[in-house]
Amino acid sequence: MSQFLLKLAIFAPPMLMAVTFHEVSHGAMAALLGDPTARLAGRLTLNPLKHLDPMGLLAFVLTQMIGWAKPVPVDGRYFRNPRMGMVLVSAAGPLSNFVLALLSALALSGLEYAGGALGASPLKGYVLVPLLYMTIASVQVNLALGVFNLLPIPPLDGGHLLMGLLPKRWAYELARLERWGFVVVILLAITGVLGRILGPVVSSLYNLLI
Repeated sequence: MSQFLLKLAIFAPPMLMAVTFHEVSHGAMAALLGDPTARLAGRLTLNPLKHLDPMGLLAFVLTQMIGWAKPVPVDGRYFRNPRMGMVLVSAAGPLSNFVLALLSALALSGLEYAGGALGASPLKGYVLVPLLYMTIASVQVNLALGVFNLLPIPPLDGGHLLMGLLPKRWAYELARLERWGFVVVILLAITGVLGRILGPVVSSLYNLLI
């Protein structure tokens, strides 16, 4: 139990940051394209409490890998090209996670250098080592969240990306499956299929960065 709580304490801050930046990036891209909905709803904020979703938080606690936040409201009618606008808004979330993963990998190099300079200082054990673990967790969490959201299953971002790129008739058929999307994701997670899909991709990207 203590190991579980320790792991949760290390992964929780990076996870909160990852889902917050993910959702804010959706809203910021929509605002850039002319949609004020997210701003008016108070969702263009880095306060994680504004974005937390109970089920997404529970999924993270149980899987310690994936989770999600409340979707930022977006109204495609404000976009000059609604379909392309939704593609850009959908892509912004996963892209923000890959950028955070890259920045975390760069920060990790700096922390490792600082650790070498500090030697056996107490500061290293009490401050630097926990920061190192959280930074490694940030790389893992952001890569997992970015890859997870690119799965072509609505309502994940990958599903919305696909809907924006497919012919309208096929996009409509895919959109009809959206209400069952999270049921499919949960079944994939329970059966272990999700881990087998995400694991190799996340590991390859992690090895590329670290």
